[in-house]
Amino acid sequence: MMIPKRDPDDPRNGPVILRQQLLKAGWNDRAIRRRIHSGQWTRIRNGAFIPTEQWKQLDDAGRHGLRARAVQQQAKTEVVLSHVSGLPEYDAPTWGLDLSEVHVTRPDGKAGRHEAGVQQHCGTVEKEDVVTRNGVQVMTATRLVLEVTTFGDAEASLVVANHLLHVEATTPEMLRARYESMTQWPKTLITDLVLRLADPRIETPGESRTFYLIFRQGLPRPQPQYVVTDAAGDFVARVDFAWPELGVWLEFDGQVKYEKLLKPGQRASDVVLQEKEREKAIRRATGWRCIRITWADLAHPELTAARIRAELFPDEVAA
Repeated sequence: MMIPKRDPDDPRNGPVILRQQLLKAGWNDRAIRRRIHSGQWTRIRNGAFIPTEQWKQLDDAGRHGLRARAVQQQAKTEVVLSHVSGLPEYDAPTWGLDLSEVHVTRPDGKAGRHEAGVQQHCGTVEKEDVVTRNGVQVMTATRLVLEVTTFGDAEASLVVANHLLHVEATTPEMLRARYESMTQWPKTLITDLVLRLADPRIETPGESRTFYLIFRQGLPRPQPQYVVTDAAGDFVARVDFAWPELGVWLEFDGQVKYEKLLKPGQRASDVVLQEKEREKAIRRATGWRCIRITWADLAHPELTAARIRAELFPDEVAA
């Protein structure tokens, strides 16, 4: 699986309208203000605008991505989208990451600076660290994963790492090799942990967070995307996580999963019924017990871990 090419008309591509370009084209500030006051344009940062209808189509990550593009276009020197600000160009999740500031990196190695809404980083940037995606210069997926570990916490970083591994934008070997060359990077305490936990089989942010909860709560490590077969060896189902030796499987029930399962003409209730039949088939084939986790459960890790532990070790709970 690779990241699909973005449609040229995708609102995340902009274009960003810059004041300096408008002035060169004969506009004046009064005409620009009229566009803003009429609601036709939205100011996304000082001197940068986007058509309001286009802006309304974007989620927080998409809006951050356009602000980042504006910063890059307005910069007086060459800068590369980096850290969290590179993720929108890969359609990567930004769960748990701070989107309040745009992050860019100077490839010339000169000192960066921190100004309102923008963190300009400096440091060693290898030629192979930079690629062009969707028409803009951005760090490679490999470097972005490592950068995020110096910026976000372990859980949020794992969400990013697993996603970019799953879509084959990077590999465990590429991450480890680039990490070993990061001898001068600051704030890398959690990087090694994230690389040890990262697994390309884990598909969604919800699954990544569930996996991290299991790790943090000291529970046995499950097998992600486990294939269940019947006595004849025929395929029955693929489950999010399984502990075959303990006779338990776990499913993360998020909205994204049900949206993916929904076929044209189907209702949500049809998918729920289909999922119940699938669970029955797994039970018939294995005799295993099922645990279902939702987003709400992830907000209560200790309680959720206790529920998982009770299913994994029922004899201990009974005793």
